[in-house]
Amino acid sequence: MRITFRDAAHLIRLVVVVLIAIAAFAGLRSLMVPETFGQYGHYRGAALEENRQRAVSFAGRQACAECHDAVVEAKKPGKHANVGCEACHGPQAKHAEDPSLKPVKPDSATLCARCHEKNSAKPRGFPQVAAKEHNAGMACADCHQPHQPKI
Repeated sequence: MRITFRDAAHLIRLVVVVLIAIAAFAGLRSLMVPETFGQYGHYRGAALEENRQRAVSFAGRQACAECHDAVVEAKKPGKHANVGCEACHGPQAKHAEDPSLKPVKPDSATLCARCHEKNSAKPRGFPQVAAKEHNAGMACADCHQPHQPKI
């Protein structure tokens, strides 16, 4: 059975539009995607060098422990023993170099929720709370000791 089209112009227009769209996509992609994309996998290869050139802003646990040994000792038996200081307090290299630069105390009402907000995807034994119901906007540190939590 042979099918013939009386007026194939509409099909030709469709093919032309699709070809123009493909050419436009390829052109835009070549302009938008960096040259080093895909060099080492699915990211920009040049990002490695860019990150190497950034100044280090984290001090590390050892730098914190040199001055804050009481906090390190308080954390040892607690659930946060393996959580790095800068995971909660942010990068502190400048403070470690010059202790007179006092870091900003984190807002525990939002900080603790980053890890402990109730989420069914988290492991069953992981302490979770629905912050809005649990603390009514109060800071977690008003009732809990973040360096040595009991739960």
